[in-house]
This record gives sequence, structure tokens and C-alpha cells, in this order.
Amino acid sequence: MSARHSTSPTVWKRIVMALLVVLGVTAAVLTTHVPFGTASPTADGQGYRLVGSDGGVFSFGNAVFHGSAGAYPLNKPIVGMAATPSGQGYWLVASDGGVFAFGDARFHGALGPHDPHQAVVGLAATPSGQGYWLVASDGGVYAFGDARFHGALGPNNPHHPIVGVSSSPSGQGYWLVSSDGGVYTFGDAHFHGSTGTL
Repeated sequence: MSARHSTSPTVWKRIVMALLVVLGVTAAVLTTHVPFGTASPTADGQGYRLVGSDGGVFSFGNAVFHGSAGAYPLNKPIVGMAATPSGQGYWLVASDGGVFAFGDARFHGALGPHDPHQAVVGLAATPSGQGYWLVASDGGVYAFGDARFHGALGPNNPHHPIVGVSSSPSGQGYWLVSSDGGVYTFGDAHFHGSTGTL
């Protein structure tokens, strides 16, 4: 009888984060379902911000606090965060697709009353900071501002839920990451491997 090795969701999320770093993805937004689910690093790597599901933002190192949604009556929990290219602002996204902008981040739209089929799990900013993508757990992608739609999983739902999205350096594509470490590429985002089959 062979023993099956079981890996906790936290370990998988760390593996996915490491994969994104290896892929050269900047400011990856990964979502977990714990009170502090998303971290957003500063451009120089000397600080970061954490956001809680209640919208509270906590800054460490040289990351500057620009506000939070902690005092807002949220309809759904905050699940993602992305910094502006300047690092002088950030966006928060709730699981219903609501977007909150702080600092030099500008609001470019939200899902509002048009609820996604599945919960939104992340947000990635374009390199210009003039737009962003929202991604849902079923692989649906929603583009706002100068973000362009390059595809989504749609009817080809992933075997495991999507947990994060990150822009390619050019902004002409993006990566979606599933909870098992699977990586899905769109536009000019190249596939370099995944842990989805491990």
C-alpha cells in the first residue's frame, strides 16, 4: 500500500507565487481565503502592503499607506490588490467585482450590478496604470480602461479554480494561475511551465 502525499493549500499558494517569480511576473496578485489574503510589493522590493478581507490595508517597509476600504460597508470581501506603476497608489477588488482606488490609482470601472458567473479572485494592473483586468475563479476575464481582452477560459473551465492574474511586462497579455499551480497564458504572455501536473 502506498502513502499519498498531501500538500496544504498554503503550500500550493507559495509554490504558485514562486512560479510567478520564476516566470518574471511582476506584482503578482494571488488570493487566499484567509483574513490577509493578498500582498502587493513595492517596485524596489523594500516593502509591501497586505490587504485584509475587510478592506484594511497594512503597509510595511517603504510601502506608503494611501487609504483602505476598512471603514466601507462592503457587500463582499476584498480578495485582491494591485499597486500602480508609480507605487503611489493601489486598487482593491472585492469578490463581487467592486473596485476601490487609492492614491494615484484611478477608477476605470467595475462589474457593479453585472455579477460575474463566479467570484472575482484577483486584479492585475496594466503597465501604464490606466487600466486593469479582473479575473473570476472560473477563468472569466474582465478588462477596464486601457486593458485589452486577450481571452479567457470561458466554457473550457479549469479543473481547479483560478486564484490569480498577472500582466505580461508589455500589457499585451496576462497569465491566469489555478489553485493546483496550473498556468494559462493569453496574448503575449508565454508559457514557461507550471506545477499543475505535479
